Amino acid sequence: MKIDWQGVFPAVTTQFKEDLSIDYADSQRVVDDLINDGVTGIIALGTCGENNSLEPDEKRKLLTAIVEVVAGRVPVVVGTSELTTPRAAAFAKDAEKIGATGLMLLPAMVYVPKTAELVEHFTQVANATSLPIMLYNNPTAYRVNIGNDALEALRPVKNIVAIKESAADTRRFTDVYNAFGDRYSIFAGLDDVAYEGLLLGAQGWVSGLTSAFPAESVLLVKALKAGDLKTALEIYRWFLPLLHLDADHDLVQSIKLAEQIMGRGSERVRMPRLPLTGARRAEVTKMVEEAAASRPSLSIHKAA
Repeated sequence: MKIDWQGVFPAVTTQFKEDLSIDYADSQRVVDDLINDGVTGIIALGTCGENNSLEPDEKRKLLTAIVEVVAGRVPVVVGTSELTTPRAAAFAKDAEKIGATGLMLLPAMVYVPKTAELVEHFTQVANATSLPIMLYNNPTAYRVNIGNDALEALRPVKNIVAIKESAADTRRFTDVYNAFGDRYSIFAGLDDVAYEGLLLGAQGWVSGLTSAFPAESVLLVKALKAGDLKTALEIYRWFLPLLHLDADHDLVQSIKLAEQIMGRGSERVRMPRLPLTGARRAEVTKMVEEAAASRPSLSIHKAA
């Protein structure tokens, strides 16, 4: 399968049993439900999938389970987030063998590289696989910015084809486009700038809160693509309080709690994360319940 880099790609959660072992069957169910709700791709083992809280063999087994349940219906892009370049390259090779459609490649974890080191990391991983690669730029979370100098140096690497842009500055979408045209497909990577990013030319959205409210997420992107700004803005204004959760440090716990409230998954997380408690839990619960009670009527906007 080739990837049509457009639409909504939820960063799916990893579901755990009570003993915090991976619930592979329920993780498959979550993915299947999202596909049935109309998403156009799946991001497996991203931040919301708790990539760095999984053991190497668990990552490969979970990816196998996700590829199995997807069964070619949509692309499966798998997060590639490792401490070293050789580990990332090894995972890329295994992901291709397992049947992933593409990679979402992060800088090596912990170490903050110089531009030349960043470029070399991406290049070596790309050379280890024939899969198309989306780079993940999140300077706030990872203290590394994939700037235009790095993207220029990576221009000759043919299978690096897209970038998930999670810088909060929406000028970045236009700056990348102006510098590179259609060399890189651009995705909005922060939920609470999705409308702005898509309006400014991003072809798609890697989303966290889609896991709790997929129908609204899908319609938001469809409406913008159709030029129905009225519908898109109505959904976005309703959605934005929740979308802000994606930019918080406890985004995984918040998104999984939202999933649980909406009957779509469990809030269980692995340490070092812990489920939300106290005032924060009450705050997020109230936000989700209010959003569920006031969600826009989708039936009147089907034309979008």
